[in-house]
Amino acid sequence: MTSVPTRTAPAGDALVSRALDNLGWDRDDLDDRYPPHIAYAGNDHLILAAATRERLADLDYDFPALELLMAEQGWTTVHLFWAETPTLFHARNPFPPGGVVEDPATGAAAAAFGGYLRALHLAPVPGRVTIVQGQDMGAPSRLIVDLDDSAPGVEVTGRATRLTGPIID
Repeated sequence: MTSVPTRTAPAGDALVSRALDNLGWDRDDLDDRYPPHIAYAGNDHLILAAATRERLADLDYDFPALELLMAEQGWTTVHLFWAETPTLFHARNPFPPGGVVEDPATGAAAAAFGGYLRALHLAPVPGRVTIVQGQDMGAPSRLIVDLDDSAPGVEVTGRATRLTGPIID
């Protein structure tokens, strides 16, 4: 898919604090190399960087509270990620608006994240980044995001794991 033109803006401290409270995270759980932002590639996603892989893996959040915050703000997902390298990221996407705890492969969030990385010069451009998503929920997917300064949108390709059975217990 190729996204619409992307944009990104800093997330306010009060919103970040509310999101962190709903996630059960502290400010120390964030990687300060990647500032919290609201990124857009057709819809809005809160972008938060986990300081460690362990923090990202331990996703246990207040579903109703995060759902309410996301509805108030118009966010589609909260894109949580950990940077293994400058071009390899692990991600989780809480998705209360979709009625599920998380989405195992989110092309729209990957596009918004790619626009964020490009705008903030946090990845090589032109270049390619890989997002491993769904691994912690047993549905590993790999999203490839191509970044180019000459295009206003972001291209996302990849492979997703087909889900079977109930997503929520």
